Amino acid sequence: MKSNKICLTSILFTLAVLSGTIHAQTNGGSTKASTSETTGPKRFWQAALPGGSYIVALDRITSVSKHRYIIDGNISVTEVVIDTNGNALARFYYLEPVGQDTSNVGARIGQRSKELHDKVSAHTGVDANSAVVKQYPITTHAKTVEFHLSDGGDLDKLYSSVRDAWINGRGRKFTITLAP
Repeated sequence: MKSNKICLTSILFTLAVLSGTIHAQTNGGSTKASTSETTGPKRFWQAALPGGSYIVALDRITSVSKHRYIIDGNISVTEVVIDTNGNALARFYYLEPVGQDTSNVGARIGQRSKELHDKVSAHTGVDANSAVVKQYPITTHAKTVEFHLSDGGDLDKLYSSVRDAWINGRGRKFTITLAP
């Protein structure tokens, strides 16, 4: 059990480092994300994201929450959860290392993680910006739909979109697109 916890911590730390690197790319590099929100089908909230899509009937939402927590003292997780009357719980999250520094060591780790990210993406054809990584059975959550966002600001916008749609009862479509 202890080795599973260590493995999970190392996976999450790697994701957090990649997430921080990708966030830096998004703000100043070649990969840019843009968000948009439009009127969607009546009674539904939709999200079209680089990692997939999600749609829920507004009258089936029972709660919308946004919270932040620390995993094993290393990784800060900001998470938006949409709970419904149905069987599936939707989680949208952003990861970053706790106390992310800008020292030379941090810069080297960030550069190395970017190189590894690029190699994995090129080799597998999977965009690590949006891929949710799970290690069975530790991180498998039955009846949970998960989306990893590469920018904390995008997560804030997503939360505002779903909250406002639910409160006002108006269909909305929230989109995040990545441009090269």
